[in-house]
Amino acid sequence: MLETRRLLLRPMTWADRPELCAILQDRETMYAYEHAFSEEEVDEWIARQLRRYETDGFGLWAAVERNTGRLVGQIGLTLQDWAGQQVPEIGYLLNRRFWGLGYATEGAMACKAYAFDALDLDAVYSIIRDNNLPSQAVARRNGMRPVGRLVKHYYHMDMPHTVWMALKRGE
Repeated sequence: MLETRRLLLRPMTWADRPELCAILQDRETMYAYEHAFSEEEVDEWIARQLRRYETDGFGLWAAVERNTGRLVGQIGLTLQDWAGQQVPEIGYLLNRRFWGLGYATEGAMACKAYAFDALDLDAVYSIIRDNNLPSQAVARRNGMRPVGRLVKHYYHMDMPHTVWMALKRGE
C-alpha cells in the first residue's frame, strides 16, 4: 500500500500472526499497555485491523523491510476517540529488535503524507501514553505538537495520554 525508502506498509493478514505474536505477547514491547496480549487478544487485534481496512479504508498495516521481507512491526492510521469526535491517529508498534533504527519515524511520516495527500485530511493525531517517551519523540520528528490530554481506562487502570497533532497546512 505505502512504500518508504526501507519499508513496505501493507495490509496485515492472518499469515502475519506469528510475527505479530512476537510483538504483542512481549511484555517489554507492550509496556505502554501494561501487559502482554493473550492468544485471544492477538486474534482480536488482527480481526480489528481487517475490519478497519473494510470499513475505514485503512488501519494499522504490517511494516515490512523492503530488502529482507521481515515484518518489523505495524504502522498505520486508525480512527480514535478524542474530544467527542473520531480523529485519524498515526500509530506504530514495532518488534523491539527493530527499536532505535528509525523505522517508526519513517513509517509515521509516510502515514502523515498519505493522510494529507491521498485522503485529503486536514489534521492527524497521535495519542501517546505519558510514559512512552520514544513514541513522543517519533511524534515530534513527525512534525506534531502536543494539543491536549486524556486518560484512557485500560486493563483495570487509568493511563494518562498526551494528544499530539499535525495540521496539513502546518498551522
